[in-house]
Amino acid sequence: MAPDARGTVIAGLRFLIVGCAVLLPNAVGAASPRVIDVPAGRLADVTARLGMQAGISIAVADPALWQARVAPVRGRMAAGAALRRMLRGTGAQAVQVSADGWRIVRTPLRVARPMAARAPVRTLAPPAPRDPAVDIVVTASKRDTLLSHYAGTVHVLDGGDLALGGVRGTEAILSRLAGVASTHLGSGRNKLFIRGIADSSFTGPTQATVGQYLGDIRLSYNAPDPDLRLYDIARVEVLEGPQGTLYGAGSLGGIIRLMPNAPDPSALALTMAGGVSATRHGAPGGDVGGMANVPLGGGNALRLVGYAVSDGGYIDNPLRGTDDINRTRTVGGRATLRIAPGDGWTVDAGGVIQSTDADDSQYVDRGAPPLTRSSAVEQGAEARYALGTLVVAKTWDGLRFQSSNAVAGHRLDELFDAGRPDDPSRLFAQDNRTRMIASENRLWRPVRDGYGWVLGGSFLDNRTRLNRRFTSPSARALLTGVTNRITEYTLYGEGSVAVRPWLTATAGARYSRARLSGDGEDVAERVVQSLRAVVARRRERDLLPSFGIVANPVADVALFARYQQGFRPGGLSIETDRVRRFRNDRVTTGEAGVRYGQPGRGRFDAALSLSHSRWRNIQADFMDGDGLPSTANIGNGVITSVSLTAAVRPVAGLSFDLGAVFNRSRVTELSPELLAASATERLGRIPNVARHAVRLGADYVAALAPDTALRLSGWANYVGPSRLGIGPVLGERQGDYVDTGLVARLGDARRGLSITVTNLLDDVGNRFALGTPFVTGRNGYLTPMRPQTVRVGLDIAY
Repeated sequence: MAPDARGTVIAGLRFLIVGCAVLLPNAVGAASPRVIDVPAGRLADVTARLGMQAGISIAVADPALWQARVAPVRGRMAAGAALRRMLRGTGAQAVQVSADGWRIVRTPLRVARPMAARAPVRTLAPPAPRDPAVDIVVTASKRDTLLSHYAGTVHVLDGGDLALGGVRGTEAILSRLAGVASTHLGSGRNKLFIRGIADSSFTGPTQATVGQYLGDIRLSYNAPDPDLRLYDIARVEVLEGPQGTLYGAGSLGGIIRLMPNAPDPSALALTMAGGVSATRHGAPGGDVGGMANVPLGGGNALRLVGYAVSDGGYIDNPLRGTDDINRTRTVGGRATLRIAPGDGWTVDAGGVIQSTDADDSQYVDRGAPPLTRSSAVEQGAEARYALGTLVVAKTWDGLRFQSSNAVAGHRLDELFDAGRPDDPSRLFAQDNRTRMIASENRLWRPVRDGYGWVLGGSFLDNRTRLNRRFTSPSARALLTGVTNRITEYTLYGEGSVAVRPWLTATAGARYSRARLSGDGEDVAERVVQSLRAVVARRRERDLLPSFGIVANPVADVALFARYQQGFRPGGLSIETDRVRRFRNDRVTTGEAGVRYGQPGRGRFDAALSLSHSRWRNIQADFMDGDGLPSTANIGNGVITSVSLTAAVRPVAGLSFDLGAVFNRSRVTELSPELLAASATERLGRIPNVARHAVRLGADYVAALAPDTALRLSGWANYVGPSRLGIGPVLGERQGDYVDTGLVARLGDARRGLSITVTNLLDDVGNRFALGTPFVTGRNGYLTPMRPQTVRVGLDIAY
C-alpha cells in the first residue's frame, strides 16, 4: 500500500473509532417536548437560546426579520410549538426543513381576489389553494418562482440526499438524473451535457454547453467541470436548457446550480463526516470532511468547509509492472463570512479552493485483460481551481436586489501517451489556463398577486490560454497554442403575469455585446502567415428572446410550453499548421410538458416534457491530421428529446422514483470541411449523446426507536450507447452499461453510521471510449466503471 494511502486509511479508521464512541442512537430528538424558557426580545437575541434548549438549528431567510420583537416562550413543548408561540404576531412563520432544522420566513400575504363576473360555462377551474410555505421555489429562476408556475423542466435535488453514504462531486448528480451526462476523462477534466446537447469529448477553446453556478456565482466560462465536492450543500437545481435569457452564453443545454448552506448567525454548529473504502481489484481509499458555523454576533456569522479524499486506483500496467496506477486525490474547502449591517442588507464574502491530482489516466486497452493498460509512460493530470466571491444583497417589502461578483482561476495540466516505435516514452502535454472576472447586478420582484419580474445587467471578462508540446527524455518540441479572450456586457429582463387565475404568461429577452480577440502561442514560422490572415479581433451582438406559458387547470397539475434560445461566442483554434476562426453557434428550442404534484409531497408526482432543438454552426472539437485536438463548426443539427420523471410513495417511509430520457440527435448538414468524410453513418450523429437512459431508485426509512432510524437507498442507472466524437478517429462506440448502488445508514439526525456499496454487479462497462489518440495499432480504448467499492462511514453533527 502506498504511504499516502496508508495514512489516509489510518486517519479514517481513527475517525471512525472516535466517532463510534460518541454515537448515541437513543439521543433525545428535537421532536420530543422539552422545557423551554426564552424571554421576549429581538429575534437576533433569542434564536440561539431557543435552539440550544429545543435541540434544533434555526435559520432566518430574510435578514430584516432579525430585528423583529418576539414573544416570550415558557413551558414544556416541542420545537414547532415553541417557534409558533414565539413568532405570533410578527408576520413570520417557521418552516421545518429537516429533522432538527427550521427556517423562519415571512408569512405569505393572502390578498382577497375580486369576485369574477358570473359566466354561463367555466371550462377550466382554478387550482385548489396550496400552502406557499411548502411549495418548491425555483431560485435559479432569479426571481424566486414557484415550481407550479415555472415554464420549463427543472430538477431539485436535496443536499442531504446527495451526501448520503459519502459526499461525492458531480458523480452524485449524474447518478440521480438520467438526463445529465458527462465525459469521463477524470475528475476535474470532464465536460457535462444536458438534454442531448453535446459538442465534443475534449476541453478546448469552445465554451461549455452547460453553465455551472455556486449560488449566483458562475464557476467557469470555458473550462471543464471543476467537480467540486458537494459538502454542506443545501440543494442542487438543474434547469434544462437553453437558458439564454437569464444566463446568457454557455447555457445551451441548461444550468447546474449548487446552493451551499449560508452562514447561520443563530447557532454554533459543527459537523464531521468520514469513511474508509475498499475497491475490488484495486487499492483502498478514504475521505474526511467537516463544517464549522460560527456566529459572530449582531447577525454576523462565519461558515467554513474543508475536505480531503483519496480514491484508490484499480487499473494495472503490466508493461511497467505497476498496479492500481490511477489513484486520485482531492483536497478543498470553502469559507463564507456573512455581515449584516442592518436595514435589510447582507454582505457575503467568501472563497473556494480545490486541488485534484490523478497519478494516471483511467482508461484501459480494449481487448486486453480486464482493467489493464500497457503504456510506457504515466499519464497523470493536475487540476487547480480557485474562486473569490463578494455578494451584496438588500431586501425591501416586495423587492430584492443582489450584486454577485467573482474572480476565478482554473488550471488543468494533462499528459497523453504519444509514444512511437523509435521513442516509446514520448508524451503529449496540454496546459489550459483560465482566468474569469464576472459581475452581475439584478433587481427583482418575486411573484406576488400573480405578477413578478427581474431586471439585470452583467459584465464578464474571460481569458483562456492553451499551450501544447511533445516531450521525451531526449527532446522537447513546442506546438502552436492559442489564447482566446472575451469581454461581454449584457442587459436582461423577464416578467410574468397571471392573465387568468389559472394561467401565467412569461416573456423576456437578453441583449449581449461581446468583444472577442485571440492570439497564437509558441507560433511556428509556418503558422505566422495563416495567423495574420485570421480576423483575430471582432465584436458580436446577440438578442435572445424567450416566451413561456403555464396553465394550472386543476389542483396539482401544470401544463407548460416555452420557446428559448442560447448561444456561444466564437474563437480561434489551431489545426495542423494553421490558425483558424470558428463562428458562434446558436440553439433554438421549443418545449412542452406537464407536471403533476410536487416532488416529495403526496403519494405521487410526475413530469413529462418534449423538446425539439435546432442547432446551427455547431462548435465541436475533433482530431486533426496530426492527431491533435482542434475546434471547428461542423455543421447544423437537430435534437429531439423526451424526458420523464415520476415518484410514488405507497406508504410512509417508502418511495420509488423513475427517470428516463430519449434523445434523437443528428447532424443534418455537414460543414464543407467535413463533407468529404460523410460516407460513414457515424458522422451524422452528435457525439456523446446516449440515445436513451433510464434510472430506477428506491428509498426506505424504518423507525427503530423514537430518535433512531434505518435508511436504505438504492439505484440502478442504464446509459445507452453513444459515439465518442466526430470523424473516423473518434467514431468509437461507447455507453451501453448499468451502474448500481446501495446505501444503508443507521442513526439519528446528529449521528449516523453508514455502509455504501457502488457497482453492485462489478460490471466493467465503457463510460468513455477515449484513451490517447496518438498511439495507433491498438484495438482502441475504453473507460471502465470503478469496480465494486464498499465504504464504511460515520457522520457527526453538534
